[in-house]
Amino acid sequence: MGITIKPKTPVETIKPFLKDVDMVLVMTVEPGFGGQKFMADQVPKIAQLAAWKKELGLSYDIEVDGGITLDNVREVLDAGANVIVAGSAVFGKEDIAGAAKGFMEIFKEYEAE
Repeated sequence: MGITIKPKTPVETIKPFLKDVDMVLVMTVEPGFGGQKFMADQVPKIAQLAAWKKELGLSYDIEVDGGITLDNVREVLDAGANVIVAGSAVFGKEDIAGAAKGFMEIFKEYEAE
């Protein structure tokens, strides 16, 4: 089971439910349509979820969706995300294979961690 948190929802709202979920999806744009600009002010939510995960001994995945690009994916990975959605950053490109390869190279850097 998973739970999603939108940008305007305080992360503390979902803390009581974390023991019951397999995944938390942090939206870094307002849900609705692709191609929106990444909201960097959502990164602290990812870091807080990662901290709670460790503190409480939980094992949920932290997924991030919204405005993820090759320029900001390390920021969300460093904050604790381990599942990434990169729709427009891959499928919105002329060279889809090249864009996907760029993400895969970054993900490989984080595999051993």
